[in-house]
Amino acid sequence: MTPILSRFRNAVRAGEFLITAEVMPPKGGNPTHALEMAKGLKDRVHAVNITDGSRAVLRMSPLVMSVLLLQNGIEPICQVACRDRNRIGLQADLMGAHALGIRNILALTGDPVKAGDYPDARSVFDWESVRLLGAISKLNEGLDANDKPLPDGPLELFPGAAVDPQLKSFSSLQRRFERKIEAGAEFFQSQLISDFDRLDKFMTQVANGTGKPVLAGIFLIKSAKNARFLNKYVPGVHIPEETIDRLEKATDPLQEGVAIAAEQVQLARQICQGVHMMAVKREDLIPQILDRAGIEPLT
Repeated sequence: MTPILSRFRNAVRAGEFLITAEVMPPKGGNPTHALEMAKGLKDRVHAVNITDGSRAVLRMSPLVMSVLLLQNGIEPICQVACRDRNRIGLQADLMGAHALGIRNILALTGDPVKAGDYPDARSVFDWESVRLLGAISKLNEGLDANDKPLPDGPLELFPGAAVDPQLKSFSSLQRRFERKIEAGAEFFQSQLISDFDRLDKFMTQVANGTGKPVLAGIFLIKSAKNARFLNKYVPGVHIPEETIDRLEKATDPLQEGVAIAAEQVQLARQICQGVHMMAVKREDLIPQILDRAGIEPLT
């Protein structure tokens, strides 16, 4: 049996400043590149988050990629999205994840298929994230979603959920956040944060006092063109014009993006209990961002 790593859960319970990073599985059968990106983060993050069909784009199973990380001594957070599987398949995958030593699960509803490379695919959405969280809680108690006992033992999963502090309706945001806590969420990972005043308001008025850490989503914006793409195609994202101007005027836009991300890590450190780093195709720059933000390697 692969040894079960628990650095992330221990850090959550100890109230440490949490650092996770996102790595996408390969689009094909060779995981070498994704593994190399994850290995470069090994001593810089508490866990590596493996996406599940992000933006409805076809990639390798996050369950398989998470096992490969475990085999290389890297703790995964395995995303599980409801878009592509019904409640039977979701529970089956969760049982399988547990048997393979995976413990951290990020429960997601999933992006609509229209956003991805198979827009005519059939969505499932038998459940959404709150019901998935509830099912994980039951599985941990030794029951399936129909409240029937699991004869071969309970699970021991550590579930988290997504949150978008920049959602326009603050009352809807609060209501859904509270529902996810009631369903069993132990930690929260935010969408890309560009409005840190809004994050501060969310933490002050909603999240503080719940005992559940929120990790602010920090995205490496590589150029002004990249920022405009995010504004146009990623729902809920609004990169401010001053940031776009800063990138446009920079002699080295990528390094300017690194500087901006480091500044955002420092801001997040004053507001919430962690950061979730996203640097699509340039995960190798995440250690540099953390260095510039004054975040020491993990011991």
